[in-house]
Amino acid sequence: MKERNLILVRHGQSEWNEKNLFTGWENPGLTKKGLDEAKNAGILIDELDIEFHCMFTSALIRAQLTGSIILETINQTKIEVIKDKALNERFYGDLQGLNKDECREKWGEEQVQIWRRSYDGGPPGGESLKETGERVLPYYLNQIHPLINLDKNIIIAAHGNSLRSLIKHLDTISDEDIVKLEIPTGAPIHYLFDKDGCVISKKNLIE
Repeated sequence: MKERNLILVRHGQSEWNEKNLFTGWENPGLTKKGLDEAKNAGILIDELDIEFHCMFTSALIRAQLTGSIILETINQTKIEVIKDKALNERFYGDLQGLNKDECREKWGEEQVQIWRRSYDGGPPGGESLKETGERVLPYYLNQIHPLINLDKNIIIAAHGNSLRSLIKHLDTISDEDIVKLEIPTGAPIHYLFDKDGCVISKKNLIE
């Protein structure tokens, strides 16, 4: 039986991750640590000895750069790279660019936690995790999953919340439990699919 491979990886640490700022659709680059995380992700993926057919990434530099470093590290820079804002990080609206600790001081720990971690409660002017999933999942089902069904091996380099939305679907996680899922920067997740396009195994390459 031929298995199909899907790798998910959140971008390496960004400059705004380091500064503890809400980032959303803003476009900072990677820190030195983030560049190293992307390189290490590539080393781990390379050990799987998979020939990939294409990479999907978001419209944001931090995910694109992470993906580019991974492809260089696995020596597969010639594969097609598809960029789409459907895979962008959750849009944080009025919170973008604000320091998370200062937001807690202004609005209170409980309110900021609701904005960050409730499934259907979004920040002012921004998206909830539910709304993020409503753009990520159709894109996956229409553009990516059909390729997996055609025996293609795929990498997705994206963001914490866009990947959280996708993992919710792949792992059939409830609305209540998905908000507890933490996805580290630069830590690849390896899914295997059977011939019917169903997930048969999942492994975090960094435990």
